[in-house]
Amino acid sequence: MRTSIRPGSPSALSSSPVSRTVVALESRLKGCANVATLGVRPNFSDYGPEETEMIRKADTVYYPATFYADLLDAMGKRTFPSYHTYKCVMDKIKQTALFDLLDLPHPRTRVFYGRRWFSNVLARFDYPFIAKIPRGSAMGRGVFLIRNRADLEAYAQKNPSPAYIQERLSIDRDIRAVIIGREIVLAYWRLAPAGDFRSNVSAGGRISLDPVPRAARDLALHCAEACGWDDVGIDICRHDGRYLILEANMKYGKEGFRAAGIDYLHLMEGLIRDGKI
Repeated sequence: MRTSIRPGSPSALSSSPVSRTVVALESRLKGCANVATLGVRPNFSDYGPEETEMIRKADTVYYPATFYADLLDAMGKRTFPSYHTYKCVMDKIKQTALFDLLDLPHPRTRVFYGRRWFSNVLARFDYPFIAKIPRGSAMGRGVFLIRNRADLEAYAQKNPSPAYIQERLSIDRDIRAVIIGREIVLAYWRLAPAGDFRSNVSAGGRISLDPVPRAARDLALHCAEACGWDDVGIDICRHDGRYLILEANMKYGKEGFRAAGIDYLHLMEGLIRDGKI
């Protein structure tokens, strides 16, 4: 027999009526007082009868995971983040193609496939340039500065194909703008440590809360709206007098929130309560 446990626990069932329960699957909102986090089950049949009913009757399913986002979208169920947000999670290739389709400003980037990608890269890019692991990498761990042939060969060993190559920009900082719903809830600078080209906080970058220019914030909002993303950290840099989109992070960290003194879970509780997400 199932027992009712407090909202926010992995298999939480709210005492509120099913129709009013805010349901989440992934653990992102675990700890929010107004959310029942059920967990992501590999088989939908693994959910109990009450949990199944909660999911089916929920107006919105929060953080459903990539797998269930597809299925919920097929049945016409709203999710947060949006189905479109999940389509580009940790996939730089899709993001770049979308930036090109929408004519959004970003560094010159090319994806190379097949056995001949090594020579094709050198025909189009001069050293130094940036190479990235195109899928599944985060926190700066899959980003490499390619200064010579030895660096490119080392990258090829780590990432046989496809190769994701981007021009090297002379910058020592970038901007992270976090958009939740339709508004920027936090924007800050990330400063690269001495001797490193990456500004990721996980790679030693430093957070600065100096004001972020309006033009950069507007670009982040425009990018999120055009791409259909409603929970994303968009990285932007200024180069040669222009703002450029570097990439989008749907699994962004909370270091910036802590630095700004923002309680992330309290923020999310309020956005849910006020119907903003």
